[in-house]
Amino acid sequence: MITFIKEMIREFQKDDVPLLAAAQAYYYLLSAVPLMILLLSVLPYLNLDPDAAVAVLQSVMPSETASVFEETVVDVVSTERGGLLTFGALGTVWTASLAMNAFIQAQNSAYNVTETRSFLKARLVSIVLTVCIIIALIVVLLLPVFGDILISFVSSAAALPPETEQLMRVLRYVVSVVIITLILTALYYFAPNRRNRILSVMPGALFATLAWQLVSFGFSYYVSNFGNYAATYGSLGGVIVLMLWFFLTGIILVVGGEMNAILQRRRTLSYDAQEQKKLNIYR
Repeated sequence: MITFIKEMIREFQKDDVPLLAAAQAYYYLLSAVPLMILLLSVLPYLNLDPDAAVAVLQSVMPSETASVFEETVVDVVSTERGGLLTFGALGTVWTASLAMNAFIQAQNSAYNVTETRSFLKARLVSIVLTVCIIIALIVVLLLPVFGDILISFVSSAAALPPETEQLMRVLRYVVSVVIITLILTALYYFAPNRRNRILSVMPGALFATLAWQLVSFGFSYYVSNFGNYAATYGSLGGVIVLMLWFFLTGIILVVGGEMNAILQRRRTLSYDAQEQKKLNIYR
């Protein structure tokens, strides 16, 4: 374990993980508004109260960050706009695919490989992975945040017993974590320009899932209770908080890939050592 930690620190410094995370955070910030437009454009068709939508937004991110998007949320939720839905989808896929390109470069750096795929193939991979991320975000938001609304609707339509309804309320969190893990597994499997086994990328996916949940909760609690970014940055405080959260997310994703790469190299060295031992015995 000590050797593994030392190797992680060396790779962290050699691959300049903060720089790779900062590149991802920049593109995440660019794709945040189109993604929010995409998600909120669906809400008017659900007849939700704008105040309820703002309350939901404040429950999933620090209040200073939520205030940045509050006016946009109220405006989009109150009016049905099919054009915004199309623009949000196209804008989100394009800008988020740029962030995914940065993630692909980070994974190639972790495995010490160069990108040899054609431009079209690499962009197609980034777009497909971007769509997976969008689906994961929608599921993560719908299940824990809008889970009560969905469960109440299903319960009233199908007349579910109270025990089943309570079980569904518990399982929604479990399902969201499982879906995040599966999506991250797909990212770590397809992003680097090399072939890996599915099981070999699971450790990084599990680490990234748990670390992202813990860091997001801890950072939100810190900003809401201790960090007063508005006093330092004024009206830009919410944007700074959002950028920091994206930066932490980028670090976690890159570290998960570094973990997978180190474990893969260790397995390769162990296999080579065993083969050399067998060869020496044969000789």
